[in-house]
Amino acid sequence: MPRPLRLGVLTGGGDCPGLNALIRGLVKRGIHEFGHEFVGIENGYMGLVEPELTRPLTEEDTRGILPKGGTILGTSNKANPFQYAVREGDTWVEKDVSDIALRRAEELKLDGIIAIGGDGTLTIGHKFTEKGLRVVGCPKTIDNDLSGTDQTFGFDTARAICTEAIDRLHSTAEAHDRVMVVEIMGRNSGFLTLDSGIAGGADVILIPEIPYRVEAIVEKIRRRGRRKRSFSIIAIAEGAYPEGGTLAVLDKASDIPGRGVVRLGGAGKVCADLLARHIEAEIRVTVLGHLQRGGTPTAADRVLATMYGCKALDLVRDGQWDSMVALRNGKIVTAPLSESRKERRVDPNGEPVRFAKSMGISFGD
Repeated sequence: MPRPLRLGVLTGGGDCPGLNALIRGLVKRGIHEFGHEFVGIENGYMGLVEPELTRPLTEEDTRGILPKGGTILGTSNKANPFQYAVREGDTWVEKDVSDIALRRAEELKLDGIIAIGGDGTLTIGHKFTEKGLRVVGCPKTIDNDLSGTDQTFGFDTARAICTEAIDRLHSTAEAHDRVMVVEIMGRNSGFLTLDSGIAGGADVILIPEIPYRVEAIVEKIRRRGRRKRSFSIIAIAEGAYPEGGTLAVLDKASDIPGRGVVRLGGAGKVCADLLARHIEAEIRVTVLGHLQRGGTPTAADRVLATMYGCKALDLVRDGQWDSMVALRNGKIVTAPLSESRKERRVDPNGEPVRFAKSMGISFGD
């Protein structure tokens, strides 16, 4: 029987449904089966840099959190210790404070860390293993864009929320003969838009992997008009863009200290403005935004997150540090933590796209 360990737990990046379910499964199994002790590291890696952002994480702390969205540990997508935003006078500068984080882990007497997050959080975890910190990762993101796993938890809930939103927009679109453009998250991958667009019966689905032509969308809308369908639903990913165009960006990386990535947004308005030059129908844009992240996780996400949390303890037991849990071919397996760096994208020639096109859905190509 392996000796009990003292493990740190953190949730990083954007919040998503299922984080609390994973924490609960991790802590309950860790205490019951292994006798482990857990330390909650708050606000992502910020808890390893800033003082007084850690606390004991007991079984009592996990009671009642299974159906709750968000994370009881807090999170941050601007707390990269290798590029940490530090105030100097009137400006922010980025500094490498990873050694501070390592010393903090030593002070906390941690035997290892369970890092729960997306590509950013897990990539940081991999970099820490190269400096001697023992890390196991658990992949989460509503975008479902991590190459190391077939599915991340959080995706199923977000997909259900987006589908319901499209369902609700159908009735008002039909009542007013409008074109409804629904902007959906996903960064540079179109999984969330593709699945919810199909499930919600969207007439047009626009994803980053297939740059769209306005003329093709206009033709789709006009064909529907000739069939006495005077309204249309367009599901567009925040990373979608027209042929010859560029991504719609709200903030550049340099505008957000410590962030390191751009914040996408506005793709729906770009599409609507382009369409308005060619059609007379009223066009309305709905940006789902953070509604996609919040609320109660679905049963599927609760189960997947719980299994991830429990499986992470197998990796710890077996000394498989610098690894992450993953779902592949329906089984919870182990993958190198470094695989989280690779972005997974929709295959434009894959069956979901091919079948959607065969049903008459336009992708603007």
